[in-house]
Amino acid sequence: MNEIKIKYSKDALKFLTKLDKKSVSRIREAIMGLTCNPPLGDIKVMQGYSDGRKRLRVGSWRIIYRHQNEETVEIIFVIDIGNRGDIYK
Repeated sequence: MNEIKIKYSKDALKFLTKLDKKSVSRIREAIMGLTCNPPLGDIKVMQGYSDGRKRLRVGSWRIIYRHQNEETVEIIFVIDIGNRGDIYK
């Protein structure tokens, strides 16, 4: 089985620093659910992007991510995290 790593963009990390600990742990737990097979959570493929990005819903937050494969390592790259109304702009 491939090793799975999770990487965060600067924007995603910046958003996490603004949240309270309870919310951050809830989001991190949901992101860890992506490493399961099949991935856990409310996941949808995003329309209009050719890089295969998907969104994961956690309450009113949205986590935008994509899978990248590098030899023996599968990377879940978290592109952005934000509130439902703001994330798609």
